[in-house]
Amino acid sequence: MKSLFILLVLAMIFPSIQAQQVTLPLWEGTPPLQKAMDLKEEVVSEGIVRIGNVQIPTIEVYLPAKQIATGQAVVIFPGGGYSILAYDWEGTDFAKWLNSQGIAGIVVKYRLPKSASLTDPKEVPLMDAQRAIRMVRQNAPSWNIDPTKVGIMGFSAGGHLASTLSTQYDHVVDRPMDSIDQLSARPDFSILVYPVITFVNPAIHSGSMKALLGENQSEELKKRFSAELNVTAETPPTFLVHAGDDTAVPVENSLLYYAALREKAVPASLHVYPKGGHGFAFGLGKGPVENWRGVLLDWMKNL
Repeated sequence: MKSLFILLVLAMIFPSIQAQQVTLPLWEGTPPLQKAMDLKEEVVSEGIVRIGNVQIPTIEVYLPAKQIATGQAVVIFPGGGYSILAYDWEGTDFAKWLNSQGIAGIVVKYRLPKSASLTDPKEVPLMDAQRAIRMVRQNAPSWNIDPTKVGIMGFSAGGHLASTLSTQYDHVVDRPMDSIDQLSARPDFSILVYPVITFVNPAIHSGSMKALLGENQSEELKKRFSAELNVTAETPPTFLVHAGDDTAVPVENSLLYYAALREKAVPASLHVYPKGGHGFAFGLGKGPVENWRGVLLDWMKNL
């Protein structure tokens, strides 16, 4: 009898949980700058869910209970060197955590530049990122989101994408436009977690640069995709967190971006922890860095 009661309770709760989550394609039909090809998405679930060769980019939307909703939303770009997406580790896990804080979490499964179906690979991640934030603003009323409180969060190469969006949100490529394109793609705030920032400084993450720009990168492209060189007074307020012992993406990436933000008088908060390595995500069991999320929430409350 007790088991039956529990099952009935779960059956009543489950639909309400499902109503808080939805997955939507970013584009109708074949996405821009992509050829229709019979290519399959690659998913590997071995500890961390890793997704590669994305062909149908999506947003996976997690909405908090209305009673605790703050109106804020965070669009999340998982990392993975522009080769894969660490989809749960730096994506859905954070969306669910943000929900517990009353914040909408939207995970972007963006296309990766290594796919053979792309006609201009370097432009595609930014295009998907712009589309994602515009779609959140389009749906803001029905999702109980304030369209002036839509921020972004990126990890590692996803941090590079987030910093690129922060500095090139109005970049346009030649493609068919629709009504969604009339909405602003400028984030209201940016959260960069051990981000790749520079392609011109010795602190570069060469794997991300080669994946995005190819083997023979021009100096012009390196500069365009070095976010520290493209900060303006309109770049959104930014929270940066990094570990000093990160040997994959050196902390100098965050330091360069922070200095550029200060030079343009953009509000910025930089947090460097002595240990934590790369890819610490929640930071659990990594010493002082495991408290970074509490610092982030305080920052977000005071935006």
